[in-house]
Formats: sequence, C-alpha cells, structure tokens
Amino acid sequence: MKYLLLIYSNPENWEPPTFLRAPEFLALPEDERAELTRQAEAGHAEITESGELLGGQALADPSLSRTVRVRDGTLAATDGPFIETKEQLAGYLVVDCDSPERAAEIAARIPDARFAAVEVRPLAEPSGQDGCGAVTA
Repeated sequence: MKYLLLIYSNPENWEPPTFLRAPEFLALPEDERAELTRQAEAGHAEITESGELLGGQALADPSLSRTVRVRDGTLAATDGPFIETKEQLAGYLVVDCDSPERAAEIAARIPDARFAAVEVRPLAEPSGQDGCGAVTA
C-alpha cells in the first residue's frame, strides 16, 4: 500500500530540512542534535535501500503560494496559503510499505514528527478502490 507522509512545520523556520531550524531542535545539546540528524539520515537511507521510498519533495515558503477557487464560474485567487495555522505543509514523502503501522513507523523517524507533525495518509488505488470503500474520480 502506498502512503503519503505529509510533513508539517512552522513557516518561521522555513528552509528544508525544517527541523534543523526549529527552536526545540536548536535548544537541544549539540550531541543530541548531531544524533537526531544522524538518525534522520539513516532512516532516509534505510527506506531508500529497501525500496519503500517512492519520492518526496520539500515545498517552497508558503508565502509564495496561491489559493485558487472557482465559484459560479468566476476565478478567485489569493496570495498565500488558505489556512492560517502555526504549522503548514512543508513537504512530503511517498512510501510503499506493508502496513499502516510501518508507514507510521517511518513517519515517526522523520525529525519533524518530534517538533511539529507528520500526517500519514493512504493513497487511493488507481482502480478507484482505496481500501476504505471510497471511489476516486
């Protein structure tokens, strides 16, 4: 099953990898910061070598985004992200693994899970069946 791991972070710390600029990370002793960085690199190497990592990308600063809506045939575009929250989508990984538990295990090893959040979402199958009874368009 394929999963989308959505990495959230505070845009004030924006520059990938975002965890390196999180105040909570910077407050750690230097040896703990080095160990967390080593663990992140090891986790990425593991899922790359196992073939579980299918892809991923960091996103640019949310202030550069636009939100587009069409209502009654009229286009309305606004600068910036739609939601106003402390944490916003910073990037994503797509993984292919055996279970939701394994996807959560991979997500937990992303340092941003410690300082912000990583959401795990199953991807719908191309056939339209996503395992939850939903059908995609």
